Amino acid sequence: MTSLLVIIVLVLLAVALWQLTKIFDLTQVGSSSDDSQVASDNDNNIQGYIMFGFLAFIYIFTIYGLLKWGGLALHTPASEHGLLVDNLMNITWVLIFVVQFITQGLLYWFSFKNRGHKDKKALFFADSNKLEAIWSIIPSVVLACLILYGLYAWNNIMFVDKDEDVIEIELYAQQFKWTARYAGQDNVLGKANVRLIEGVNTLGVDMSDPNAQDDIVVSELHIPKGKKVHFKMRSQDVLHSAYMPHFRAQMNCVPGMVTEFAFIPTYTTSEYRELPFMVEKIANINKLRAEKSVELVAKGGTALDPYTFDYLLLCNKICGASHYNMQMKVVVDTPEDYKKWLSEKTTLAQDIKAAAAAKAPAEGAKTTTDSTAKDTVKAVIDTVKAVVAKVAMK
Repeated sequence: MTSLLVIIVLVLLAVALWQLTKIFDLTQVGSSSDDSQVASDNDNNIQGYIMFGFLAFIYIFTIYGLLKWGGLALHTPASEHGLLVDNLMNITWVLIFVVQFITQGLLYWFSFKNRGHKDKKALFFADSNKLEAIWSIIPSVVLACLILYGLYAWNNIMFVDKDEDVIEIELYAQQFKWTARYAGQDNVLGKANVRLIEGVNTLGVDMSDPNAQDDIVVSELHIPKGKKVHFKMRSQDVLHSAYMPHFRAQMNCVPGMVTEFAFIPTYTTSEYRELPFMVEKIANINKLRAEKSVELVAKGGTALDPYTFDYLLLCNKICGASHYNMQMKVVVDTPEDYKKWLSEKTTLAQDIKAAAAAKAPAEGAKTTTDSTAKDTVKAVIDTVKAVVAKVAMK
């Protein structure tokens, strides 16, 4: 409601200023002011200084934005390749800011220097091979270096040797949740198809495949520190994007395709929580939540729970109405804790057998109940027939 009132006030203020401008124009009727609509030297000077003012605004706002919101950017990466990604990003940012600072300064300086003046004439020449070479070769060389470095980084990140010792995990995307499937002892994921989705087999795993017998399906992702994890990704319905920001990992999940990504975690969840920048960040978040809780409690609401950091798997594609809620907790364990956690999980084959076993007694009980009901109805019908027969005989 407050925002609506602010908008209404701003609209009314704009209308009032417009009306004042019209009134001012009417007061100038009959005066000797220049209404030729041709800019004078004074007008050009004013426009030139306004351009300098806008240039100052660009520089000041850029610096202010870096100081004000620079701390919101992701900090220490939690994967080995994260440093490579951050270096590439930092180089790109530096290039952008340097080029922006120089080009904007030259643009507005030359606009002011060559502003209109009655004693000046514009210098015109059709082309300049020297200038063409400068502004073509320099950007081409810089962009080529940047692209080559990007390809080098991409190949280092995406390359997974077939003989390399990795953990195979499938990330299954659907509106609006994630499910993870571990390859089990054989470290080979069983085949899967959406047409095979039935009951507890929500991922459509082909249970006739021998490699699927030890697959484990979970709703919370656990991975070990210092071990390369190879993710294979599928989507059940629409285009999703598996995004793990702290690991600098992102890959689209495309219906009908299997995409992949791999990385090595470098910090366990508990270790990352203890990093100085994260301790400070969590303290600041909880301070804000405590202040908000006071307001909520005063209004009869419930206080907010303290924030605790966790790695998250997010969807980075707008996949529907509940896209914002499509996330899964990611826990980085020590290798020992990871093995212990995984050993406590049942396989999908065991889950299917358990579901079938639970279903059988229920169906048996239903059959018994139906039989009992039929016997009861038959007995009632026989009794009624006997009564009717006796009455007829009498």
